[in-house]
Amino acid sequence: MFIKKRQLEIVLQDIPPHQSPKVNLEQYSTPSIIAADVLWNAHSIGDLEGMKVVDLGCGTGIFAIGSVLMGARESVGVDVDEDAVSIAKAQALKMGIEDRTRFLTSDIQDFKESADTVIQNPPFGAQKANRKEADRLFMVKSLGIAPVVYSFHMQETEEFVVNFFKKQGANVSHLFHYTFPIPKTYDFHRKEKVEVGVVVLRVEK
Repeated sequence: MFIKKRQLEIVLQDIPPHQSPKVNLEQYSTPSIIAADVLWNAHSIGDLEGMKVVDLGCGTGIFAIGSVLMGARESVGVDVDEDAVSIAKAQALKMGIEDRTRFLTSDIQDFKESADTVIQNPPFGAQKANRKEADRLFMVKSLGIAPVVYSFHMQETEEFVVNFFKKQGANVSHLFHYTFPIPKTYDFHRKEKVEVGVVVLRVEK
Protein backbone atom coordinates (compact mmCIF):
# COMPACT_ATOMS: atom_id res chain seq x y z
CA MET A 1 0.00 0.00 0.00
CA PHE A 2 1.34 3.43 -0.88
CA ILE A 3 -0.36 6.81 -0.98
CA LYS A 4 0.63 10.35 -1.89
CA LYS A 5 1.86 12.73 0.78
CA ARG A 6 -1.24 14.92 0.80
CA GLN A 7 -3.47 11.82 0.95
CA LEU A 8 -1.42 10.54 3.86
CA GLU A 9 -1.87 13.80 5.73
CA ILE A 10 -5.63 13.69 5.20
CA VAL A 11 -5.87 10.10 6.44
CA LEU A 12 -3.72 10.84 9.49
CA GLN A 13 -6.00 13.76 10.37
CA ASP A 14 -8.71 11.21 11.15
CA ILE A 15 -6.69 9.59 13.93
CA PRO A 16 -8.19 10.87 17.19
CA PRO A 17 -5.91 12.72 19.63
CA HIS A 18 -5.59 11.75 23.28
CA GLN A 19 -9.08 11.93 24.74
CA SER A 20 -7.89 12.55 28.33
CA PRO A 21 -4.25 13.69 28.13
CA LYS A 22 -2.22 12.76 31.20
CA VAL A 23 0.11 15.53 32.30
CA ASN A 24 2.54 13.13 34.00
CA LEU A 25 3.08 11.46 30.60
CA GLU A 26 3.42 14.83 28.85
CA GLN A 27 1.01 13.76 26.12
CA TYR A 28 0.70 15.91 23.01
CA SER A 29 -0.52 14.58 19.68
CA THR A 30 1.78 15.01 16.68
CA PRO A 31 0.06 17.17 14.03
CA SER A 32 -0.80 15.19 10.92
CA ILE A 33 1.10 17.58 8.63
CA ILE A 34 4.32 16.97 10.59
CA ALA A 35 3.75 13.21 10.91
CA ALA A 36 3.10 12.94 7.17
CA ASP A 37 6.30 14.82 6.35
CA VAL A 38 8.42 12.66 8.65
CA LEU A 39 6.90 9.48 7.21
CA TRP A 40 7.31 10.73 3.65
CA ASN A 41 10.99 11.50 4.27
CA ALA A 42 11.52 8.13 5.93
CA HIS A 43 9.94 6.40 2.95
CA SER A 44 12.04 8.39 0.48
CA ILE A 45 15.23 7.40 2.29
CA GLY A 46 14.18 3.74 2.26
CA ASP A 47 13.39 3.22 5.93
CA LEU A 48 9.74 2.11 5.68
CA GLU A 49 8.78 0.01 2.68
CA GLY A 50 8.89 -3.70 3.49
CA MET A 51 10.27 -2.93 6.94
CA LYS A 52 9.23 -3.66 10.51
CA VAL A 53 8.67 -0.33 12.25
CA VAL A 54 8.31 0.32 15.96
CA ASP A 55 6.62 3.44 17.31
CA LEU A 56 7.82 3.98 20.89
CA GLY A 57 5.43 6.01 23.00
CA CYS A 58 2.94 5.62 20.18
CA GLY A 59 0.04 7.51 21.75
CA THR A 60 -2.99 7.02 19.52
CA GLY A 61 -0.85 5.42 16.83
CA ILE A 62 -0.15 8.04 14.18
CA PHE A 63 3.35 6.78 13.24
CA ALA A 64 2.57 3.08 13.53
CA ILE A 65 -0.51 3.46 11.33
CA GLY A 66 1.18 5.86 8.94
CA SER A 67 4.14 3.52 8.48
CA VAL A 68 1.88 0.74 7.25
CA LEU A 69 0.11 3.14 4.91
CA MET A 70 3.55 3.96 3.49
CA GLY A 71 4.39 0.32 2.84
CA ALA A 72 5.83 -1.05 6.08
CA ARG A 73 5.53 -4.82 6.35
CA GLU A 74 4.57 -4.57 10.00
CA SER A 75 4.35 -1.90 12.66
CA VAL A 76 4.26 -2.15 16.43
CA GLY A 77 3.10 0.68 18.68
CA VAL A 78 4.14 0.66 22.33
CA ASP A 79 2.69 2.94 24.98
CA VAL A 80 2.14 2.78 28.72
CA ASP A 81 -1.25 4.49 28.39
CA GLU A 82 -3.99 1.91 27.90
CA ASP A 83 -6.51 4.56 26.82
CA ALA A 84 -4.28 5.73 23.98
CA VAL A 85 -3.52 2.17 22.88
CA SER A 86 -7.25 1.38 22.73
CA ILE A 87 -7.79 4.32 20.38
CA ALA A 88 -4.89 3.20 18.18
CA LYS A 89 -6.23 -0.36 17.95
CA ALA A 90 -9.69 0.88 17.03
CA GLN A 91 -8.31 3.18 14.36
CA ALA A 92 -6.21 0.44 12.77
CA LEU A 93 -9.29 -1.79 12.69
CA LYS A 94 -11.35 1.00 11.15
CA MET A 95 -8.72 1.45 8.43
CA GLY A 96 -8.54 -2.27 7.73
CA ILE A 97 -4.83 -2.58 8.54
CA GLU A 98 -5.13 -4.47 11.83
CA ASP A 99 -3.36 -7.46 10.25
CA ARG A 100 -0.14 -5.44 9.93
CA THR A 101 -0.31 -3.39 13.12
CA ARG A 102 0.09 -4.37 16.75
CA PHE A 103 -0.36 -2.10 19.72
CA LEU A 104 0.99 -3.04 23.13
CA THR A 105 0.26 -1.47 26.50
CA SER A 106 3.71 -1.58 28.02
CA ASP A 107 6.55 0.49 29.41
CA ILE A 108 9.09 0.88 26.62
CA GLN A 109 11.78 -0.62 28.85
CA ASP A 110 9.86 -3.91 28.89
CA PHE A 111 9.64 -4.12 25.09
CA LYS A 112 12.03 -6.83 23.83
CA GLU A 113 11.50 -7.02 20.06
CA SER A 114 13.84 -5.82 17.33
CA ALA A 115 12.91 -3.89 14.21
CA ASP A 116 14.30 -2.18 11.13
CA THR A 117 13.22 1.35 12.04
CA VAL A 118 12.03 3.17 15.16
CA ILE A 119 9.98 6.36 14.97
CA GLN A 120 9.38 8.12 18.28
CA ASN A 121 8.06 11.36 19.68
CA PRO A 122 9.13 10.97 23.32
CA PRO A 123 8.25 13.31 26.19
CA PHE A 124 10.32 16.46 25.80
CA GLY A 125 10.94 16.60 29.56
CA ALA A 126 9.73 20.18 29.68
CA GLN A 127 6.94 19.81 32.25
CA LYS A 128 8.16 18.14 35.41
CA ALA A 129 11.57 17.73 36.97
CA ASN A 130 11.04 14.00 37.49
CA ARG A 131 10.63 13.55 33.73
CA LYS A 132 13.56 15.76 32.80
CA GLU A 133 15.47 12.86 31.32
CA ALA A 134 12.51 10.94 29.90
CA ASP A 135 13.64 11.47 26.33
CA ARG A 136 17.05 9.96 27.07
CA LEU A 137 15.42 6.67 28.05
CA PHE A 138 13.78 6.62 24.63
CA MET A 139 17.02 7.45 22.84
CA VAL A 140 18.94 4.62 24.46
CA LYS A 141 16.09 2.12 24.10
CA SER A 142 15.46 2.92 20.43
CA LEU A 143 19.07 2.20 19.48
CA GLY A 144 18.75 -1.20 21.12
CA ILE A 145 15.75 -2.01 18.93
CA ALA A 146 16.67 -0.83 15.43
CA PRO A 147 19.65 0.37 13.36
CA VAL A 148 17.67 3.44 12.21
CA VAL A 149 15.81 5.83 14.50
CA TYR A 150 13.71 8.93 13.87
CA SER A 151 13.42 10.90 17.11
CA PHE A 152 11.61 14.15 18.03
CA HIS A 153 13.23 16.68 20.38
CA MET A 154 13.03 20.32 21.33
CA GLN A 155 15.07 22.35 18.86
CA GLU A 156 16.88 24.12 21.69
CA THR A 157 18.32 20.75 22.81
CA GLU A 158 19.57 19.79 19.33
CA GLU A 159 23.29 20.03 20.12
CA PHE A 160 22.91 17.99 23.30
CA VAL A 161 20.79 15.32 21.56
CA VAL A 162 23.21 14.99 18.64
CA ASN A 163 26.12 14.54 21.05
CA PHE A 164 24.13 12.12 23.21
CA PHE A 165 23.39 9.89 20.23
CA LYS A 166 27.06 10.03 19.19
CA LYS A 167 28.08 8.88 22.66
CA GLN A 168 25.78 5.88 22.14
CA GLY A 169 27.77 4.97 19.01
CA ALA A 170 25.26 6.37 16.51
CA ASN A 171 25.52 8.98 13.76
CA VAL A 172 22.98 11.64 12.89
CA SER A 173 22.45 11.57 9.12
CA HIS A 174 19.52 13.98 8.73
CA LEU A 175 17.88 16.81 10.65
CA PHE A 176 14.30 17.92 9.97
CA HIS A 177 13.01 21.09 11.63
CA TYR A 178 9.37 21.88 12.37
CA THR A 179 7.21 24.35 14.25
CA PHE A 180 5.14 22.22 16.59
CA PRO A 181 1.85 23.76 17.73
CA ILE A 182 0.81 22.85 21.27
CA PRO A 183 -2.84 23.65 21.99
CA LYS A 184 -4.12 24.46 25.46
CA THR A 185 -4.28 20.98 26.95
CA TYR A 186 -3.63 21.14 30.68
CA ASP A 187 -4.85 23.39 33.50
CA PHE A 188 -1.51 25.16 33.83
CA HIS A 189 -1.58 26.26 30.17
CA ARG A 190 -2.34 29.98 29.94
CA LYS A 191 -2.44 30.44 26.16
CA GLU A 192 -4.80 28.82 23.67
CA LYS A 193 -1.80 27.69 21.62
CA VAL A 194 1.96 28.03 21.70
CA GLU A 195 4.41 27.06 18.99
CA VAL A 196 7.73 25.44 19.76
CA GLY A 197 10.66 24.59 17.54
CA VAL A 198 11.17 20.86 17.16
CA VAL A 199 13.90 18.87 15.46
CA VAL A 200 13.54 15.30 14.18
CA LEU A 201 16.83 13.46 13.93
CA ARG A 202 17.43 10.48 11.70
CA VAL A 203 20.02 8.40 13.51
CA GLU A 204 21.77 5.25 12.38
CA LYS A 205 24.10 2.81 14.07
